Amino acid sequence: MDQNIGQNGKDGEGIEKLIKDYQILEDQIRAYTIQLQELQIQKNEADFAKKEVEKASGKVYITIGGVIVETTKEKALENLKEKSEDLELKIQMVNKQLSNLKSKEESIKKELSNFK
Repeated sequence: MDQNIGQNGKDGEGIEKLIKDYQILEDQIRAYTIQLQELQIQKNEADFAKKEVEKASGKVYITIGGVIVETTKEKALENLKEKSEDLELKIQMVNKQLSNLKSKEESIKKELSNFK
């Protein structure tokens, strides 16, 4: 009988740890989801700017550290292409992190369901 009480105590600690881990994972998933949305918005803006620069026939300006300077259309397009590619890599990395976190979340859900 004493052994059952001790076992239940361990189960209680295990459940508490799993719940805490689950809550931490949820917070991380939420943070990565927000980061992913922000990166996607930035990429969309870079892609839109690239299309606009491609249509431009006059002078082209870019912002560098809060200062607007004139540049060539080619340099502006190259900068926007690099920015878009960098953002795409970041998006892929965040998606991979999200996938890993969601996998861990599912694992913890299964463990929690075993305690029922």
